[in-house]
Amino acid sequence: MSAAPPDSGAPLGGSHEAPHEAPHEARLDSPLVNSSPTATRATGLARTVRGAFTGGSLVAPATLVVLLVIVLPGLQLIRYSFNRFDPVEMMSAATTGANYVKFFTDPYYLTVLWTTIKVASLCTALALVFGFPVAYVLARTQSRFKSLLVMLLVFPLLVGNVVRAAGWMVMLGNAGFVNSLLVSLGIVAEPVRLLYTPFAVVVGTTAVVLPYMILTLQSVLEGMDFSVEEAARNLGATFRQTLTRVILPMAAPGIAAGTMLVFILCMNAYATPVLLGGTGITMMTPAIYDQIAKANNWPFGAVLSIVSMVVTFALAIASHWLIQRRYAKTMMT
Repeated sequence: MSAAPPDSGAPLGGSHEAPHEAPHEARLDSPLVNSSPTATRATGLARTVRGAFTGGSLVAPATLVVLLVIVLPGLQLIRYSFNRFDPVEMMSAATTGANYVKFFTDPYYLTVLWTTIKVASLCTALALVFGFPVAYVLARTQSRFKSLLVMLLVFPLLVGNVVRAAGWMVMLGNAGFVNSLLVSLGIVAEPVRLLYTPFAVVVGTTAVVLPYMILTLQSVLEGMDFSVEEAARNLGATFRQTLTRVILPMAAPGIAAGTMLVFILCMNAYATPVLLGGTGITMMTPAIYDQIAKANNWPFGAVLSIVSMVVTFALAIASHWLIQRRYAKTMMT
């Protein structure tokens, strides 16, 4: 009688010892390794580098455009301002401050600068006064015609400033709609000279920049929490108190942004002052054009450009800072 075969699961050598497993090496991504301070700092540094690289790649194209379109031409303009005017060659390379001395000692150009500041400030104030109620209504309304109203605001931006100025020339002329209405109502006996006056420039420029102010304010007002306004009214605040203590302080960032944008546009207006102002008013941008395109005095035209840019940005930043400071003080009280 033969012996039974050995169990197939048993080792041939009869040993019942379990096979030894190789020790596992610690993985780099294991929680034990990653929990060390060094690894945590390395991971944070890597994320920071990746974020900086991603942000830099997004900003780089815009930075390049600004560098090529604004910074480099601006530096070239500064260099031109120190050249010497030559009637034959337009300008000769030099390093002189005579052009700046001419501007700051000539009462005519100082008057032009002051006129530009006054017109730009007045147009900005009018755009804010007329634009804020419209922006407030657009932000609060739930009407189905809201999109249509916004389209009506955007539509004038699709029309060139020259075309709009030509329309105002027809409206404000001696035989235009405004004078015809005034005469027909018996307010005046004969047409009033409205065209080629500072009044025409202010009206035309305000009409140009008004959509920018409204759209800027609307975007900020739509982000406001109107329950705060309702709470103020429920607590007995009048409309004036609600407006001055709640609505305007909350809308201050939009007011600052809209004021800054509109003021810059007004300071650099060209077509509207030329077509509606004529010889009755001179502003900085037409004066720059006259010096460069007509008189071929590039150095002095560069001086006018630099002075206009510096004054524009200085006043715009100052107004923005004052509004933001007022906003901060109001929110603290």
